[in-house]
This record gives sequence, C-alpha cells and structure tokens, in this order.
Amino acid sequence: MFLTLLFLLLGLVLLVSGAEALVRGASRLARALGVSSLVVGLTVVAMGTSSPELAVSVQSALSGQADIALGNIIGSNIFNILVILGLSALIAPLFVAQQIVRLDVPVMLAISFGVFLMASDGVLRRAEGLLLLAVLALYILWLIRLSRREQAAVLAEYEEAFGDGNNRTARFWVMQIALVAGGLVMLAVGSRLLVDSAVAIAQVLGVSELVIGLTIVAAGTSLPEVATSVVATLRGERDIAVGNVIGSNTFNLLGVLGLSSLVAPQALPVAPAMLSFDLPVMIGVALACLPIFFTGHLIARWEGALFLAYYAAYMAYLLLAAQRHDLLDTYAMAMATVVLPLTAVTLAVFAARHWRARRQD
Repeated sequence: MFLTLLFLLLGLVLLVSGAEALVRGASRLARALGVSSLVVGLTVVAMGTSSPELAVSVQSALSGQADIALGNIIGSNIFNILVILGLSALIAPLFVAQQIVRLDVPVMLAISFGVFLMASDGVLRRAEGLLLLAVLALYILWLIRLSRREQAAVLAEYEEAFGDGNNRTARFWVMQIALVAGGLVMLAVGSRLLVDSAVAIAQVLGVSELVIGLTIVAAGTSLPEVATSVVATLRGERDIAVGNVIGSNTFNLLGVLGLSSLVAPQALPVAPAMLSFDLPVMIGVALACLPIFFTGHLIARWEGALFLAYYAAYMAYLLLAAQRHDLLDTYAMAMATVVLPLTAVTLAVFAARHWRARRQD
C-alpha cells in the first residue's frame, strides 16, 4: 500500500511538472511563430493547465476504465469552481469581467447541458466525441476572432506574462521543443502511474473507481489550475483567476471528454450514479456561478467560503455513499430540502438588492 501511495504521488508530481513544461514551451513557440500572446493565453495556456485531465482520462478510456475517465472530468469541473474559485476568493475578492458573465459562463452552461443530454442514454459514442471536438474547434476559432478586437493593453499584459523577448537563437528553439517533448513524456508517464495506483487504492479500500476518479484523481489533475488561479489572485490579476477556471472547465468537456469518447475501444459507458447525481451537481455548480457573478461582478469572500463549504458537503456525500452509510438518505434529504433552498433564497436576496441599488444609481 505504501508503494502504491508513493506511485500516486510520483504520478501527480510528473503531471504537474509536465503541464508546466508544456505550457512554457508551447506558449513561447507560439509567440515565436507569430501567434498573438492573447490567443496563446486563451488556448495554449488554458489547454495546458487541463493537460493532466486529458492525459489521465484518455489513458483510462484506452484501458477501458470509463469510471475513472469520466469521474476525472466531472470531478475536476466541480473541484475547479467550488475549490479553486472558493480558495481564490478567500485570498482576495475576485473581479469578474463582463465577457465571462455574458459569454463564457453561458457557453460553459450550454456545453454542460449538452453533455448531460448526450450521456442520458447511458453511453457516450464516438460520433458524440467527434461533435464535442468540432465544437471545440469552433470555440477556438471564435476566441481567435474575438482576440483581434482586444486592446493593445491586453496584448501587452499577455506579452509580459508569456512573452520571451526577442530571443530567437538556435538554443531557444531547441530548449522550447525540449520543454514540449519533456512535458508530453512526463504527462504520459504520470497519467499511467496515477491511473494504475488509483485503481489499486480503490480495490484496497473497497470503493468504486468512480469515487476515486471524482476525488483523488480529479483533485490531483486540477493542481495546475489551482496554482495558476491562486498565483494570479496573489498578483492582483483576479480576472485571469476566474477566466482560467471557466476556460479549463469548457476545455475539459469539449476536448478531454471528446477525445476520451473518440479513443475508447467501445462506446464510453456512463454510470447510473453519475447520471443521477454527479452530472446534475456539475450543472448545478455551473448554474450557481450566474447569480454570484451577477452580484456586482465580484466573488466576495463569503461567497468563496460558501463554495468551499459546498465542496466539503459534496465530499461528505461521496464518502457516505461509498460506505453505504445509514445516514446517507437523511443527509441527502437535509441538503435537498434545507441547505440548497436556503442558499438559493440568500443569493436571490443579494441579487435583488444589487439590482435595486443599480436602478437607484
């Protein structure tokens, strides 16, 4: 068991290190080839932070471990919003740009509903994976077109964050290609170690692979998003902290889930528990962003604490369900009839107050 845990940690380290190397190398190569820094930030960097999810889910799909592949994607999306945004907001209230409220969150919501509809028959087929990848391509083209309208100040900000100056020597090209290649190798090895050790831990503890995918694997593959958003918050770049989470969630559903469905030996089965609980939770969490984001275009500290509390409640439910505990039904009833309605009323009151204040102004 100790050796299995050691391999799990080693896999996580390789995933995070590989993602960091991939992002640095790919973003500098793209800039050197004349791609704007903003496009690099919106595509290469956002996808790079989701590369651990991609590596793990594709590896799991190829191995026939659909529960880990899907649990990793759904669990990561829940983790990204509740934990990463919650933690970042506790550090400092997060500013939410108008584009995120009006465009990016609705896009994420629409895709979440679309995935739920695709999965409602219990399987995700290759044709549906192709459709998700096609939507991803259209989404990237839309981002590129949108980026051309951005102000020079925004481009300068990404140049400062991801630029590499005017260094175009042979050594530069070799180093960046080596970073990309090394990052891909670390992602491949790390994902294999993480998946194998996660399956072994699930067997030892007697819990399902779905629960392991929703918890340990999902949290581990989301570490690059944690680092990116927390560092952005500490540096005062709070809009980037929010955009990173929303962009990563969108890529997880379109790119990671699309490719996983495409490479699976057969149609990717969707567990009944995921259809009845985890997918609705993911959609509910995405829906919760709208009233919170609309209240002053700010995620306050108390809202961040609320996000973290809900993730703790979600984890408690998964643990009770895994143990088939007698308190499971009571706990679920309390959440559905008391906690969730009370939260909805509280958010509605704050939203109404904010709307009235804006009308008076």
